[in-house]
Amino acid sequence: MTVVGTRVTRVEDAKFLTTGGTYTADLPLEGAAHLTFVRSTIAHARITAVEVEEARQAPGVLAVLTADDLALPPIPSESGMANRAMAQPVLATEVVRFVGEPVAAVITEERHQGPDAAELVFVDYDPLPVVVDPEAALDTDTFLFPEAGTNLALELAFGTDEALFADCEVVVRQRIVNQRVAPCPLEVRAATAAWGDDGRVTVWGPSQHPHGWRDQIARALDVEPARVRYIAPDVGGGFGARINSYPEDVVVAWAARHLGRPVRWVESRTESMLAMGHGRAQVQQVEMGGSRDGTITAFRLDVVQDSGAYPRVGAVLPYMTRIMVTGAYAIPKAEFNSRSVVTNTAPVVAYRGAGRPEAAAAIERAVDLFAAEIGADPAEVRRRNFVDEGAFPYTTALGTVYDVGDYAGALDRALDLAGYGALRDEQARRRAAGDRTVLGIGISAYVEITGHLPGAEFGAVAITAEGKAVVRAGTSSHGQGHATAFAMIVSEETGIPLADVALVQSDTDAVPYGLGTMGSRSLQAGGSAVRQAARQVVERAEALKAGKAPAGASWADLAAAATEAGTPLAAEVEYASGTASFPYGAHVAVVEVDTDTGKVTLVRLIAVDDAGRILNPLLAEGQIHGGIAQGVAQALLEEMRYDDDGNPLTSTLADYAFISAAELPSFETAFTEHPTPSNELGAKGVGESGTIGATPAVQNAVVDALAHLGVRHVDMPVSPERVWRAIEAAKAEAP
Repeated sequence: MTVVGTRVTRVEDAKFLTTGGTYTADLPLEGAAHLTFVRSTIAHARITAVEVEEARQAPGVLAVLTADDLALPPIPSESGMANRAMAQPVLATEVVRFVGEPVAAVITEERHQGPDAAELVFVDYDPLPVVVDPEAALDTDTFLFPEAGTNLALELAFGTDEALFADCEVVVRQRIVNQRVAPCPLEVRAATAAWGDDGRVTVWGPSQHPHGWRDQIARALDVEPARVRYIAPDVGGGFGARINSYPEDVVVAWAARHLGRPVRWVESRTESMLAMGHGRAQVQQVEMGGSRDGTITAFRLDVVQDSGAYPRVGAVLPYMTRIMVTGAYAIPKAEFNSRSVVTNTAPVVAYRGAGRPEAAAAIERAVDLFAAEIGADPAEVRRRNFVDEGAFPYTTALGTVYDVGDYAGALDRALDLAGYGALRDEQARRRAAGDRTVLGIGISAYVEITGHLPGAEFGAVAITAEGKAVVRAGTSSHGQGHATAFAMIVSEETGIPLADVALVQSDTDAVPYGLGTMGSRSLQAGGSAVRQAARQVVERAEALKAGKAPAGASWADLAAAATEAGTPLAAEVEYASGTASFPYGAHVAVVEVDTDTGKVTLVRLIAVDDAGRILNPLLAEGQIHGGIAQGVAQALLEEMRYDDDGNPLTSTLADYAFISAAELPSFETAFTEHPTPSNELGAKGVGESGTIGATPAVQNAVVDALAHLGVRHVDMPVSPERVWRAIEAAKAEAP
């Protein structure tokens, strides 16, 4: 009986629901000191003095560290593409560039002593002009890095054809803000480090990519990677913001060596909002042209990417936007150009979807704008322009090769589940009756790329003396359900019960290498590696059965025979997929908008997604549900805001509108399955799909609800104030 494709309950859940997880802050470590950071309270200034003597005399203080004490080089952008003059110091040296940037570190015997002592560190600032607006950063003589002579961190310039829309009967244009958001994982950042007598350091922390963090910390400390062991215990959410390490992690490891004792750090929620990498932060200029029959023939997207104060991964995310710029549509002509700039705000990093949600949001708004301009149903415009099911593999105008899909089928399924015709009838009824609570129906049809990161993934399977299986994987689960998924794969190949399959992960000493969990790659790469390893174990077992093992031998018997033969019953695999995969789907959002107050209520969210072959529908649905919640949150609520002086206005969850179950309906989900040829499982990624599809569906629904009032566009988040202002502006412009 096959286990793949069935609804298997997560094997991880028993622990989390009973004894609970063990997170970095929970780890017992005898004799550990506690580190507290002194952070900049000003967005842009020269540091004229850092006075620490009073803090050093405070109760429990073991040391107060500044950049001069560490004497470590700055940390360059992980991408390697951004301007190298804009590297981030481990602790601020001569200049601070955003509120929350670490300036000094106070180490104390007890955790509660740190904040009091940190307040005694006096930093004298000479304020400098502040640049917060990314568009303004391109046209100013205020430079965050004067030696660079520019705020431009990275430009992706592919050229502009002035005649791109020359043959178009209709052209629509819109400036769209894909706002800055904070990842807000339930577990804030933390790190613990301890050096051994062997000259090696062990660092514990919440990471999506333990081997990458090991290497980054080793480079910063100027030691060989072999001298750093990185362990990620249970991780309370990642969402892309934990793909790469932070300067704080380096300081913790350095301080542990300096003191000769373990050091640990756990940030506050406010620190997390200020200094953990933010997401999105694009300003987009879209142009779409075509004919009045609804055929789209040209699309242009120009992006200004806010990289924050230091160009980390966020600076290069427009490249991912470019890859998916034409979405699910067969548009013959397309252009994309981007400029990534530095501003006096927190650095921007990857955030669930990392460039692909931004692409979907841009083109899905453009399609609705185009449909409105020609007076056509947005569903029909999408159908007319989808890549045809028989055209795969399909190469887009910008050279991206899609693997397989039926985009029209997904949309038709979603519209059928939504009862689209009845919804439009109800919308018309309310408008005719003059109801103050209007109905909006929003559609998004997305396609994204997953499994695209280069490099091989590690997977291993070993049979124990008891006849059980141990899986080692280079991926790093932080809520996705890898223990369940990989156990299902091993059980399918070996027949070993799920309960007898254990997963070892997230420890760079136990697993030799791995690219971690990001970009929805784990099942495609890690799962395929585990499957190949399991099959090699089965092949070896068959050979043993034909030789030394007794007839009807159990796995324990086979393990014993293998040991007797001199080699354990185990296999290790390097798996490298040749190509990426392209999940897709269609989401329909139904909203009610109170036209008196601007309040938006999400009434329904219907999602039909295609992630190729579904290993476990329960896990896939969980990923879709989580993604939808984050996508809806961006559309309706979330925005990391700064004032003109670079002061964060949403630095706590009292100010930052974090979504809860109270704002969400029960989601209506379904899957279609078109297995990809890009990996042997036929699986596509599913971890980010909900985030990509839900956001433009909700935004489109709000604009659709207000279209009869003359509202053409509302930027996210579609807050009551923003919606109310859009309604009032439309009234003022009405003839």
